[in-house]
Amino acid sequence: MTKTSALSLAFSVFALSAVAQKRTDSSKTATPRIKTDWSKVKLGDRANDHFMIQFGHDGWAGGPDSTAPGGLSRHFNAYVMYDIPFKTDPRLSVAIGVGVGTSSVFFEKTSIDISRGNRAVIQNARGDYFKKHKISTAYAEVPIELRFVADPLKSGKSFKVAVGVKLGTMIDAHTKGKNLMNQAGNSVSGPKYVMKEKDRKFFNNVRLAPTLRVGYGAFSIYGAYQVTNFFKEGLGPNVRPYSIGICLGGL
Repeated sequence: MTKTSALSLAFSVFALSAVAQKRTDSSKTATPRIKTDWSKVKLGDRANDHFMIQFGHDGWAGGPDSTAPGGLSRHFNAYVMYDIPFKTDPRLSVAIGVGVGTSSVFFEKTSIDISRGNRAVIQNARGDYFKKHKISTAYAEVPIELRFVADPLKSGKSFKVAVGVKLGTMIDAHTKGKNLMNQAGNSVSGPKYVMKEKDRKFFNNVRLAPTLRVGYGAFSIYGAYQVTNFFKEGLGPNVRPYSIGICLGGL
């Protein structure tokens, strides 16, 4: 063996020994991974969306084109929630609450009648129409959610998702038309003229809507789809409202 080969072999052995020693030392000092025992975690009065405010866009699924809403149809909801974490894994919890959900659905060049006749009428205007016409509703609601939060001790700075359902009973329904126009697009009443109709007889007074929320901390986006008809069977168009919006949670 040449002198150069001997030196190379010695260097290689030294290098391998150093790497092996470093790995051995690292394995001795590495912190073992500890699985969290959630049953021993004390949450106390943790914040986990005990109060929620929701607002966003409303629309109708189904029905003829004449019933399609237009403009800035919108909603506003507010709920107080009671959150019950699972004992075995507080990342999961069930929440139930009470609150109010409101909606204003706008129409363009549409005739709306909910107080006369034997059926609610929503159709393209064949004569004079209101420049701004809307159907507004309000419900007393009970929302229920199955929730997941990545870090239950810091839910205000954590990823979260919730699936649920809300059951509501109607407490108000009315229409409001403002500024009567003719087919030529000219005002025939003046911009301050307002007509209101208030009646719940054609509406389904109970609504059931599955919900979904996904977010981080106090902010989330959510959606809801009403599986019950908006109008009573045979007393109006067959439409189902849906909502997409932003949810602000706190407390």
